[in-house]
Amino acid sequence: MPLKPIRNDDDYEDALLLLKPPEADKLDFLATLIDAYEAGRYPIDLPDPIDAILFRMKQQGLSPKDLEPIRGRKAA
Repeated sequence: MPLKPIRNDDDYEDALLLLKPPEADKLDFLATLIDAYEAGRYPIDLPDPIDAILFRMKQQGLSPKDLEPIRGRKAA
């Protein structure tokens, strides 16, 4: 069964059928193979912890002062 967008109840029912065995087993197996290939071919290194914190702060619009309740004040 080809993959297609879900635009109505019939498409929805068809999509649900793809998630039932044996199709679900095939999808799980294929996802495992893809994950293993990507992990070997395109490894993602862990970020530097400080860079990760600064990135998250920027995402949330936080300044160092916003972290004072958690980490305390910076020494003068």
